Amino acid sequence: MRTLATWNRQSVLCTVLALSVVVLWGAPAHSTTVTPSDAVTSYVAVRALPSTQSAKLGTFAPGDQAEVLESVPRWLKVRLVNGTIGYVSKRWVIEVQAPAPSPTPSPTPTGPSPSPTPSSTPTTGATAPAPLLATGHQVNWWFVFKFNAGTFPDCGPGATRQCPFGGQVNSSYTAFSQQFVYASNESPALQKGAGCVGDTDADPVGATFGEVYNGSFHYVVWNDQFYNHPAIAGCTTFCSAPWGHSKGIVVWNDSSEGLVMQVTTPSWPAAGSNATPRQGDGNTLGCIADNNVKFSQHFFALRLNHDDLVKVLTALRNASVVTDATNPQIVNNGGSSDVQALVNTLGTQSASSVPTTATLSGGVMLISKPSGLHVPPWQMVSALLGSTPLRVATWWSQSRINSTTSTTSIGCWDASLGTPGPVEIATSGQWSGQSFSLKGGSGNSADGNHAKIGVSTSGSHHYAIFGDMNQEGALSGSAPSDCAVHQNGRGGVFFVIDNATLASNVSDLINGASAPTQ
Repeated sequence: MRTLATWNRQSVLCTVLALSVVVLWGAPAHSTTVTPSDAVTSYVAVRALPSTQSAKLGTFAPGDQAEVLESVPRWLKVRLVNGTIGYVSKRWVIEVQAPAPSPTPSPTPTGPSPSPTPSSTPTTGATAPAPLLATGHQVNWWFVFKFNAGTFPDCGPGATRQCPFGGQVNSSYTAFSQQFVYASNESPALQKGAGCVGDTDADPVGATFGEVYNGSFHYVVWNDQFYNHPAIAGCTTFCSAPWGHSKGIVVWNDSSEGLVMQVTTPSWPAAGSNATPRQGDGNTLGCIADNNVKFSQHFFALRLNHDDLVKVLTALRNASVVTDATNPQIVNNGGSSDVQALVNTLGTQSASSVPTTATLSGGVMLISKPSGLHVPPWQMVSALLGSTPLRVATWWSQSRINSTTSTTSIGCWDASLGTPGPVEIATSGQWSGQSFSLKGGSGNSADGNHAKIGVSTSGSHHYAIFGDMNQEGALSGSAPSDCAVHQNGRGGVFFVIDNATLASNVSDLINGASAPTQ
């Protein structure tokens, strides 16, 4: 064995070292193996980034081995035997030479090959836009939770607000927050981000949107609350039922590969390219007329291949999302002919009353609720996930739907959905010992929530769910029209990830008080 970096053997032997973990999608064809050096007497700390200041996520003990994936200054990117992948300090490891591989025998003819196992990562080309944690740092998916101004005001320490995508810093906000936590497929444990989310190239929202806005891609921006910039035919300043209650942007290249970013922020984004900037308002978080950074919000981005893009556009059509295919500020059509045809159907109200489900190539499940399906939205999600019990945090204000159990009578229902499991409504959550409200905002309070997230609470799956819809509407009514009120009568989409670490962290985030049972 040989050392990978020189060090002074007379120095104090460290027992806790730094190893930063990320989850990658591949490995070099000819990798080597490392193990903690003889100087390590306890373990190596597993951290979220290649820094001793990063959050601890696990350990690497003497005698364990890890596959080297990449070398960076002072660190090696490695994969542990349990699948954890990360960075270890070169100072504290030694390399184990792998034995020469045995000759590969000639293949023996057999019957038909089995079907390939679906990949956990969509296959996209080098020119495709992708979710970014920071400029140049692609991932398969990320999730961001932006805190409310009542509990985590302003931006991270030392940050300066800026407006890289248009607008001016709005100093008239009575309160705002651009503090956030985030997770990704590289590190599904939530960690605190730095700076002002959405307006830097070093945070997931800002980096990903910057790649899109400053690039040359095709896109669809949709939002039921554009507030007349741009104006949508048939709507006032916003679009109500039967339009979908949904917001986001989907982006792709000429090969129809790209990403989708779900947002919950009214009035952002409202332009997909700097070639067609937003008219009449800004296009950066914290730089628009509407204070959409006062309450908690969530953002979710996912890489898409061509087939995924078709499924996402189909789901958006079913949900009656608000856009305008004739306005280049929010739609730039292109790519394959099937994609272009689907884009041309968007911005219309679907007549569907049937939800759709699809599994994307990365294993993420996509659910689409049509406006014509007049049922409580999160009970629908539970039923479509096989009666899975859920805990849910949404804008929960007027026309609230309380927590339900497996025996709660739900008259506003479609038997074809199956039976919903219990749905518990979270009314408070916590981060780093600080409690915050998960109810809809009211009055002058800045301690409110506009994110729409959920987790499974039992069962063999560990679901984290990112949706468009609030838990407001009706469980029952004396007339059919009673079941079409509020969110029952609107469409939206939900992304479902089965990941134990992510689900556990989101569960901890929304752990707190609950609404009473109905």
